[in-house]
Amino acid sequence: MSKKICSILSFCLCLFCGIVAYGQDNGAYGSFSPYSIYGIGNIAKEGTAYNRSMGGVGIANRNRRFINILNPASVTARDSLSFMADFGLSESNTVYRQNMGGNRLVSANNTFNIHDFVISFPIYKSSAFMIGITPFSDVGYEFSSDVTDGSIIGNTGNITYSNYGEGSIYQVFAGGAATFWRRFSVGAQLIYYFGSLDKVYDMNYYDSSFRSVNNGYNLLLRGVTGKFGVQYEQPLGNNLTLTAGATYRLRTNVKGEVTDYSYATTSETTDTLRNNVTALGNVNHLRFGDELGVGVALRSGEDWSVEVDYLMSDWRSSGMDVTDGFAARGSSVFTASVSHSVRAGFEIVPNRNDIRYYLKRCAYRAGAYYDTSYYLFDGNKVNSFGITLGVTLPVFRLYNGISLGVDFGQRGSMRNNMVRERYVSFAVGFNIHDLWFIKHRYD
Repeated sequence: MSKKICSILSFCLCLFCGIVAYGQDNGAYGSFSPYSIYGIGNIAKEGTAYNRSMGGVGIANRNRRFINILNPASVTARDSLSFMADFGLSESNTVYRQNMGGNRLVSANNTFNIHDFVISFPIYKSSAFMIGITPFSDVGYEFSSDVTDGSIIGNTGNITYSNYGEGSIYQVFAGGAATFWRRFSVGAQLIYYFGSLDKVYDMNYYDSSFRSVNNGYNLLLRGVTGKFGVQYEQPLGNNLTLTAGATYRLRTNVKGEVTDYSYATTSETTDTLRNNVTALGNVNHLRFGDELGVGVALRSGEDWSVEVDYLMSDWRSSGMDVTDGFAARGSSVFTASVSHSVRAGFEIVPNRNDIRYYLKRCAYRAGAYYDTSYYLFDGNKVNSFGITLGVTLPVFRLYNGISLGVDFGQRGSMRNNMVRERYVSFAVGFNIHDLWFIKHRYD
């Protein structure tokens, strides 16, 4: 592997470690949404910047210039000597609106975080391997309310009730695949989930003679599961190829512990009112839902491709409805459900070998998606939809490039006191490519 590639990988790894450390120590949010108060928060959007700029498709995708992490079977779509890596960042800008008691509430927030770090290389002939890390879910919210008439609670004066949460669950994965009869590819992936989530609700008195109360849950979670994928390519003539793909991720039994705590504090003392630790395991069942995905793609060489995917994930037996720290508090009702996703994407390259016009060598993408949440909020689905645009700018030689993507979308609605989120998200991916095991010859 060349010194240039080693330098780039070292920089990406250092940046990744720095951003993760910042998020753990300084309260940076992986995402920010009032809906992340439920369950394990917002399920992160899968895929690299390449996938996300095409509406999130990838189940039937076989592009040898990019690592496709959505289907482990696709890792064999590569040049036989290729070493590949992908490092991605994401940034999101969201405006929140809600109708509450005849008043329209408006707020906004921005987040920035690491999204993925993946490497892939061949193993033997028509087989290959990949390993990486990417977020699985994120918790991020903060809101408060004031009670200005303290006489309601024994003349205590003004009180502020605040809720906030943060944390992420990451997935580390390693997978391999092999191609048989030049058309049929089979892949498998081992996934390890880990992370911590904090959900806090405080009651603070303006009068310092009263003790403020700090309550919350700290969730330490881990689990192991597997994902399987297949792809089949069928030539149609005139350089056209039809590819069908499918994936299945197993249901995950989650281990770890839930700490339910409560502290009463003044400016001088802190008293523990409650500190209960409950282990998750054989007695308290908690599960991540399984996921089934199918997709079909039509490709014309390396000129253009179009793909449509469908995914379904069943969370009804997750146990989150009745587990402290995951179920909603107060009057809201949280119900684990079945999520669905429909995605479509398109890519075109005007002239990959053009030597005069740089922009003709770029890959341009567009896509759209419609998702339903893995839970019901007071009996209502929290749906999201959007359109995506993207481009990959070739850099240096081989398949090196920088992928840029933008996502214009909406989540939720303002009906039934719900919150509507309208967002513009950006994704940047660094696609790194090199050739291994080249035997140089000299005259």
